[in-house]
Amino acid sequence: MNRRSLSGLAAGATLALLAALPASAQPLPPINPEQAGFSRDGLARIDRFFAREMEANRVPGAVVAIARDGRLVHYKAYGHLDREAGTPMPLDAIFQLASMTKILASVGGLVLNEEGRLPLKSRLDEYFPAFSKMNVGVVSPKGEITLQPARPIYIHDLFRHTSGITYGGRGSTPVHKLYPASSSAVATKYTGDELIATLAGLPLLHPPGTVWDYSFSTDVLGLVIEKVAGRRLGEYLRETVFEKVRMTDTHFEVPADRRARIARPLPIDPITGKPQRIAALDAMNRFDCAGACAFGTVGDYLRFGQMLVNGGTIDGRRVLSPQTVAWMTSDHLGPNIRNQLPDIEPHRDGYGWGLGVAVRLQDGQAATPGTRGDFTWNGANGTLFWADPQERLVVVVGTAAPGEIRKYYREQMGALVYGAMTQLRRTR
Repeated sequence: MNRRSLSGLAAGATLALLAALPASAQPLPPINPEQAGFSRDGLARIDRFFAREMEANRVPGAVVAIARDGRLVHYKAYGHLDREAGTPMPLDAIFQLASMTKILASVGGLVLNEEGRLPLKSRLDEYFPAFSKMNVGVVSPKGEITLQPARPIYIHDLFRHTSGITYGGRGSTPVHKLYPASSSAVATKYTGDELIATLAGLPLLHPPGTVWDYSFSTDVLGLVIEKVAGRRLGEYLRETVFEKVRMTDTHFEVPADRRARIARPLPIDPITGKPQRIAALDAMNRFDCAGACAFGTVGDYLRFGQMLVNGGTIDGRRVLSPQTVAWMTSDHLGPNIRNQLPDIEPHRDGYGWGLGVAVRLQDGQAATPGTRGDFTWNGANGTLFWADPQERLVVVVGTAAPGEIRKYYREQMGALVYGAMTQLRRTR
């Protein structure tokens, strides 16, 4: 039997494996990888990659989903859900999504925008008057902070991280030291109202509208959404996004009967050798933090990404208009806003920022392959997502890998997925 025949048999076996899954377990209809423009041998490199990583005790396991043209090309679970307990990784493992929550919340905010209820040029102090008199903290060479009045913060600034608000854990200046560390940290400490009061009482790191700086902006946006919608963020997103997309395992609080499916990290960070944990797995949050608090499966998030690539619709149910999705996934920084995105994602040179997502501005420059217009964001606990509309591609990876190794997986998965491609959909 020749190599082509063997390849055909293996590709057919892959399709048969996907087709054998119950319909409820398939996030999208399956397709033969070669029909979707992927190499069987190329996709097998993903299997070998995770086999090496798990053998080296660098990651407990993973779930990887790749879709093209709205069809499921690759959908596999690797290793362990909980290495210490010896629990195998299931396809429906639930991952702590961390900052991939930000994209979910941003879509929810854009639904309100389409309804004429959340204009992007409305002022934040219209919703929370405590933000009416914000100041920028200017740090002297001696480390002293002086205050300078700032222009208003707009809802647009919250979507694009140009509010001047920051994360305390993302810097060491005297202003950074005044701020709480992260979204997950504040969710267990404050109510939403308490977070608003805390942030509104602090100096801004930058004048609003001048610098992209990763921040609590999306958490504040989530609380604005709650005020406009009149209900908790998780409830609002369930009704406007999750139910329409059929994201049945996406929650801000995982139900008790599903908690056994939560993926857990290795007890020791493979890079530092120090103990590690994902505190959010067992935390009791006091509000639905839009910056980091959602949980979900790889299959759910794949459908969410496919909805965006489809122009805001999936299975005949519309979440956003095609124009809104195009607007969301366009660069909103331009030449006059300092873009610090590569400072926190070193392989993201050449990316700008849209409304909740990083957006690739050109084919080259970034350290990972991709196509102009692809959009992405990832989670600090090891999840990653990107969509490439020109290639009609959606990729979601779930791991419980909260240390710096997560950034290695972000870069390597890009190389592995695009390296398995045999056909381009775009026209050059």
